[in-house]
Amino acid sequence: MTSAGLRIDIRGIVQGVGFRPWVYRVATELGVGGRVRNHPQGVTVEAFGRQAALDALVERLRHDAPSPARVRELVAVPITGEGAAEFVIEGSAAGGDRALSIPPDLATCEACASEIADPDDRRYRYPFTNCTSCGPRFTISTGVPYDRGATTMAPFVMCPACRREYEDVADRRFHAQPNACPVCGPRLALWTPEGTVLSVPDPLHAAAARLRLGEIVAVKGLGGFHLACDATRPAVISILRARKRRDEKPFAVMVRDLEAAHALAFLSPDEVDLLTAPERPIVLVRRRPDTALAAEVAPDTDLLGLFLPYTPLHHLLLAEVGRPLVMTSANLSEEPICADEVEATTQLRGLADALLVHDRAIATRCDDSVARVIAGRPVLLRRSRGWVPRPIALARPVAQPVLGVGGMLKNTFCLATGDCAYLGPHIGDLENLASLDFFEEALAFVESILKVRPAVIAHDLHPGYLSTTWAEVRAAERRVAIQHHHAHVVSAMAEHRLTGPVIGVAYDGTGWGTDRTAWGGEILHAHLDRYERLATFRPIALPGGDAAIRAPWRIALALVDDAFDGDVPIARLPLLAAVPERELTNVQSMLRTGLNTPRARGVGRYFDAIAALALGRGQSGHEGQLALAWNTIALPDEHRAYPWALDHGGPVTEIDLRPMVRAIVVDLLAGVAAPVIAARFHETIVAVTAAVVNDALRELGPLPVVLTGGCFQNPRLAEGLLVALGGADVRLHGEVPPGDGGLALGQAIVADAIVRRGG
Repeated sequence: MTSAGLRIDIRGIVQGVGFRPWVYRVATELGVGGRVRNHPQGVTVEAFGRQAALDALVERLRHDAPSPARVRELVAVPITGEGAAEFVIEGSAAGGDRALSIPPDLATCEACASEIADPDDRRYRYPFTNCTSCGPRFTISTGVPYDRGATTMAPFVMCPACRREYEDVADRRFHAQPNACPVCGPRLALWTPEGTVLSVPDPLHAAAARLRLGEIVAVKGLGGFHLACDATRPAVISILRARKRRDEKPFAVMVRDLEAAHALAFLSPDEVDLLTAPERPIVLVRRRPDTALAAEVAPDTDLLGLFLPYTPLHHLLLAEVGRPLVMTSANLSEEPICADEVEATTQLRGLADALLVHDRAIATRCDDSVARVIAGRPVLLRRSRGWVPRPIALARPVAQPVLGVGGMLKNTFCLATGDCAYLGPHIGDLENLASLDFFEEALAFVESILKVRPAVIAHDLHPGYLSTTWAEVRAAERRVAIQHHHAHVVSAMAEHRLTGPVIGVAYDGTGWGTDRTAWGGEILHAHLDRYERLATFRPIALPGGDAAIRAPWRIALALVDDAFDGDVPIARLPLLAAVPERELTNVQSMLRTGLNTPRARGVGRYFDAIAALALGRGQSGHEGQLALAWNTIALPDEHRAYPWALDHGGPVTEIDLRPMVRAIVVDLLAGVAAPVIAARFHETIVAVTAAVVNDALRELGPLPVVLTGGCFQNPRLAEGLLVALGGADVRLHGEVPPGDGGLALGQAIVADAIVRRGG
């Protein structure tokens, strides 16, 4: 009887995750002959056998792929049958159109973690243990298909024992490209900050001893170096802050296991799931009081950035030190993470007391991802290690390759080709040449493995962004300037595969508007290629421009001055009463004359101003500091809102919060506690937003509503609107950050839509 045949093409995360041996086992179980191979676009299976067995194979491939594989697309086409008696795994093929099928880096699996803890195992205490279910992937890749020769493991020749595992289809290390052991794999070394190798019998043990003594050790990990120190010692953390030039911004803390995490933080089941996910992000959780953790780790907030070990090196180091460790990106503030040990001897000199390095090169630097549970689901705030380069599947293919270059803050790029969009690793604030070099380096790698040169480049409207300047000189067939908040809305649409129209609520600190003023409190009727502004917030004066963002007492004074028509009770408001008279007079003069006083509509500026006013804090040490504090102190059980007004007199409805500001001042003068005021403030933003959105839905019909922009990293705001808009189809971000880390995706999709329509 002649067998039937199928060619099955599979795209997704299907390389470097044990997918081919799994296909082999399934095909053998079903009595199917044929072959499976990797190639630049993904994986192809040519299968032969009874039709019922082939149908069963397709179903298993489509629905039962093992984690962490992800089948995004499967196409099965009949081919001429062959009398294949067995199923084989072929070598990888090269050439043809490419899809980036390299998986993200994966946290150490339980089996590998058990091996490094077992004195009888040949990988006992080996810091580079991995298998097809875990270990480095993207950060060691130099090309596709994902094979050992196209990784930084190429120089390490496998010993006979590792080679047997690698070639045994029944072994969990079959074709595990980073496979290694103490005999043949990478090794650790301990260096002085200047690069001198220290003669120690066990570099990891020596590094752990230094950490216990209160030193700061730079640890080379998967995507770059961490600066590590004892998270229970205030003096050590103060030294780290001084060296890193990071005065108040919280540090992330790595703990040994889930039990240690529970000891430091209140964890919901959803937060436990996120902490233990294969991606192992830093998770923002609520800190327990009275733990051994130093207050200096996260001053001014009860939120803690907590994460678990995700490499064998981390597991071993945390076990040896026996206490939680600060693990923060090894760089000076606002510079890219350091990823090379030679580079570390210059960039980290003066920051670290020692360097724990290894000889496996990092091909692409990739910082830790950051996430938070909002409305019972994980929301990425920074999308990098563990998620990059996992593609975003698009509702419709782009007409030609398009590049979104992102904004100035939390920059990343997005390269869209075909029906996939690839967000690059977290670059950071694009304010210096080092960050721009990293941007170009990471982009060049993604372009090279996709063999794509974007025809269209999309950038922000703001002429002062370094990303805009770069886009304007990069060779391209077409450049398209995209309004910041339209890009935010479309990034959410793209994540949810919505083609529009939608009601988009885009709240953040600032973004350049088409009228050359700063927007940031925008409610839009949005299509992919265009939008209409339905409402915006009454603008706030920013005396001194950016100086007002760093010194939010200035914005608070401007708000109160506007609400009270200049009759400000300065002496009765502690925040303003504490400002030196000369500075106060100077800012009041700016407000009267408008000199050096731009106006901004950003909801984030309202957060800054009201938090400063109610908390009596005139300065901000880092972006979002006061807004975060304001959110965390808000009383959970207070649901009353302050008054507000809508001004329909102009071309765009203006949300007028002057009644709220007056009511807040009355509350402050009456001694109402800040947590109550914070809760009422949040309820006010929710109430007025819901009112405007519901009016739009009545007029435009039952459209989806997307919530986007940096303000929707705030659970009280996002969850409040989900409740207030309970009858609507409301979408939050998940795998695409709501802040500027998701901006490039929206830029790319908007630009494609504009070019399609001939705009």
